[in-house]
Formats: sequence, structure tokens, C-alpha cells
Amino acid sequence: MKLKRFLQQAASVLRRLDAWLPPEQTEPDWRALAYRWQRIGHKGVLESLPRPHTFGLSRLAAVDGQMQRLVRNTEQFLQGRPANNVLMTGARGTGKSSLVKALLHEYADAGLRLVEVDKSDLVGLPYLLGLLAARPEKFIVFCDDLSFEEGDDAYKALKTALDGGLSQRSNNVLVYATSNRRHLMPEYMADNIATTGVRGEVHPKEVVEEKVSLSDRFGLWLSFYPFDQEAYLAAVQSWLDEAGLAMDDTARQAALNWSLARGGRSGRVAWQFVCDWAGRLPHERVVD
Repeated sequence: MKLKRFLQQAASVLRRLDAWLPPEQTEPDWRALAYRWQRIGHKGVLESLPRPHTFGLSRLAAVDGQMQRLVRNTEQFLQGRPANNVLMTGARGTGKSSLVKALLHEYADAGLRLVEVDKSDLVGLPYLLGLLAARPEKFIVFCDDLSFEEGDDAYKALKTALDGGLSQRSNNVLVYATSNRRHLMPEYMADNIATTGVRGEVHPKEVVEEKVSLSDRFGLWLSFYPFDQEAYLAAVQSWLDEAGLAMDDTARQAALNWSLARGGRSGRVAWQFVCDWAGRLPHERVVD
């Protein structure tokens, strides 16, 4: 009886320890098209995503200029020619992350793979890059909604990975990041003061240089702007076509009312409207 009780207690302890310990290191499933990187210490686990959220580039509206430059850069990368890391900044919901997801849909057959990395997992980025460098595929390391707060050291790993480390940059890895901040770091009026500033900084211009140094390491900057009504309705039209629905006068007015209720127009708002509109029964598709 004592042995049985001991074994039960040991099994209970092991179950609780298992919840805290990192998963066992295993070889990633290289057959996947998309992955999520999760840091564990200075290493991590590359988790495959069996059903990545992708769609065709033709589904995106009002970002033709940004799309053309991003596609050109990506094709250079896939063809083994020089290409740049990309920083996409600007208004929320205007298609920054959607463009990256659509690239996977268009170029997966050409060997493109997507690796999603959260800001909190950037410390393990050097190990990830070493893991990917040995592979024949072309990887885009995707950092969505990237920004750093004052005193956040995670950006240092990204700076080194982009440009500045002693090791040579891998030819099969690029970093594509999206952010609502052009320089990725908070900026203050005091940063522009040419004296000691309110914080007692002796060389305030060096503080500014430090803050912009990360965004400067992205070779290609793409800016995104709020949608006007025409661009918004074009996005609605695109998603309605995907859903097999027509853009009649009722749908058009309902879409405009939806944007008014949301207080803005963007590709995201257009997609959210179509989700609601397509989910209604036919007799429910009326202007609210």
C-alpha cells in the first residue's frame, strides 16, 4: 500500500512539473508552410501551423502601390537576388499584415515559408535564424504590430538580426514587420531639446539616434494611409466577391452605415462588415 501511495504521489508531482517544463526539443515539421516561433530561454520551438490564414493578393484593395513594391522585393528574394528587410507602418487596418499573409498564398509553391514571431520571443531570434539558415526554403520572419516601450531590451536582438551582428546575414531569411509607429519606439518632445532635457540626458541627440537606429535597419519602408470612401467601398466589393455576394445599393448603404458606426474606414472594417453581411440570412440583408 505504501508503494502504491508513493507511486501515485510521484505521478502527481511529475504531472505538475510537466506543466511547467518546456516541451521536448524535436525537429520541426519542415513540410509545413507556416510556423510560430516560441522562445524558451535563448532557444525555442518552431511550431508548425497546419492551417495558416492566407488569401490571394487580389482580395486586397487600395494598397496597389505598396503591394507592387512588396511583391517585387519578395520575388527578388525568392530568385536569389538581393532584397531588403521590410517595415510597414501607418494607419491600423489598412492591409499591412494582410499583405504578408497573402504573399504566402501566392508564393508557397516557389518555396516561400512564413514564420510568425511575437515581440516577447525576439530574444531567441539568433537561434531561430541559425535553425533556418540550414534549410533550402526561403523564410520570411513576420513580426506583426511591432513596437517597443522605454527600457524594453527585446529590440536589441532584432537590431543584430537585421544588420550589425558579426555573423553574415542568411540568404534565405528576411524580416517583414508591421507597426503603427514609424520608429518602433516611443518618442517624446524632450528628445528634441538640444540641452540636457528634462531627464538630465547629456547628449539628447544620441538618444534620438538610438531610437531610430532600429527602423533604419529595414531597407524598405512602406507607408499605409487611412482609406477614403472610394477605397473603403472597393475593399467591401472585393470581400463581397469572395463571399459570392453582389454589391447592390442595399449592400453599399449598409457598408457605409457600418463604417460610420465604427468611426472609420479601412480594409479591416470592410472585412468585418462583409463577415456580418454574409452571415445574415437573405431576408436579413437590409440597411440597419
